[in-house]
Amino acid sequence: MGRSNRAGRTADRSRTTAESGPPAATGPGGRTHAQGPLTRAVDSGLAELRPDRDRPHAWSLLIDGAPQSLVDLADPAHLGFEYQRRLGHLVDLVAPPGRPLTVLHLGGGALTLARYVAATRPRSRQQVAEIDTALTELVRAELPLERGWQVKVRGADARGVLERTPEGSVDLVIADVFSGARVPAHCTTVEFTALAARALAPGGWYAVNIADGSALPFARSQVATLGAVLPELCLVADPAVLRGKRFGNLVLAAAHTPLPLAELTRRAASDASHGRVEHGRALADFAAGAVPATDATATPSPAPPPGVFR
Repeated sequence: MGRSNRAGRTADRSRTTAESGPPAATGPGGRTHAQGPLTRAVDSGLAELRPDRDRPHAWSLLIDGAPQSLVDLADPAHLGFEYQRRLGHLVDLVAPPGRPLTVLHLGGGALTLARYVAATRPRSRQQVAEIDTALTELVRAELPLERGWQVKVRGADARGVLERTPEGSVDLVIADVFSGARVPAHCTTVEFTALAARALAPGGWYAVNIADGSALPFARSQVATLGAVLPELCLVADPAVLRGKRFGNLVLAAAHTPLPLAELTRRAASDASHGRVEHGRALADFAAGAVPATDATATPSPAPPPGVFR
C-alpha cells in the first residue's frame, strides 16, 4: 500500500473476470504510452496499467481503482510512492553504496522495489513472493525486467516462502504483504517476525510496510510485535499519519544491530513527502500498552475508510 503525491494504495480489491479490450503488444522496452492504458483481470481484482502523466515512460498499477505502484521503465531507480522511497532509504543504508545484496521481497506488485535494488546495487540476488501469479504475468509482459537482473518471482504465499528461506541467508527482508487493502493476519505475528529474523544474515534488516489510521492500534501492536523479536527498531511515517489525522502507510525497520537512525532521519525529513522517524523512548511511548500479535490472536490490519482516494 502506498501514497504518491496524487493518490494512495489502500482500497479493497474485488475479484472480477472481465477484461477491457484485447491484450496489446509491447515494444522491445515494454509498453509505450502510445498504446494507452490496459485493464485486465488478475487473481486479486481488476488490474489497470495507466500511463503516468508526468513521466513519459512510467506506468501506474491500479487494482480495482486503487493505485498500487509506479514503474518508470526508463528509470528503475525512481520511486513514486512515499512509502517506497522510505523503503528505498533502507535499501541504500543497509550496506555500503553499490554493494550487491541478497533481498527477499514478501509481496511483489509491479516489482518496483526489486527494480530499484537491481538498478542501484547491480549483481544483487533477489527473490520475490507474490501470490497473484496473473498479476506477475501481466507485469512481466507489459513492464518487463531488464535482462541480467537476478530477480526470481515465486507464485506463493509470503509466509510459506519465508518458512523455506535458509537461516542467515538474506541481507534484507522487505514485507509489503496485502490481501486487498489489508495486511493478512498470518503475516503480522511474532512467529512471522521470528521467521524473518531467522532468515537475516549478520547485520541484516527486516523492513515492513503497514497501513493504519486514527488511534493507530494496529501500528502500535506491530511495534510491540517486532520489538518482541528484534532489539533494534524504528518507525517512519508522515507526521499527519502519526497524529492520527489521516489513514496512511507506516514503515518499520528492525534488526539485531543498531540502525543508522541519524542518516535515516535526515533522508526522511528531506523527502518530498516529509517523514518522521520514531525510535527509542519515543517509540516505546508510542507503543505503550500494546500487546504483540501472535498466531493465536492476530487480526488483519484495518480497512481504509471510505473515500480515502478522493
